Amino acid sequence: MTKGVKICLAAVGVIFAVSLVLTVKFLSPTGRDASKEDVWVEVVQDNKVICRLNLADESDRTFRVTAPDGGYNDITISEGKICVSDADCPDHTCVKNGYLRYDYLPVICLPHKLVIRFCEGGGSK
Repeated sequence: MTKGVKICLAAVGVIFAVSLVLTVKFLSPTGRDASKEDVWVEVVQDNKVICRLNLADESDRTFRVTAPDGGYNDITISEGKICVSDADCPDHTCVKNGYLRYDYLPVICLPHKLVIRFCEGGGSK
């Protein structure tokens, strides 16, 4: 192997390593921390915003959202985080999802048309 090929391979390896580090740094889901800033979420059902909450200001509590078909989702706020803690949907995917952590991955309950997602600040409860 010639000296030029070795230099080229080394340069490609360095570029790959740098791009890998930058990709992990900028695209990794770090989530949001309610203790550091205002973190606003929306609870939406059937494309209507039911409530908009600032998790940094909310006390620990659980409330129920009832679907038009009679089903329900129990939503829990705890230590600045929000999740669906119980539901009567058949697959319980919304409960298994756990706490809302990422902008691009909301908590969704398809049978009850419920979405919990991050949103921009402001608005009333």
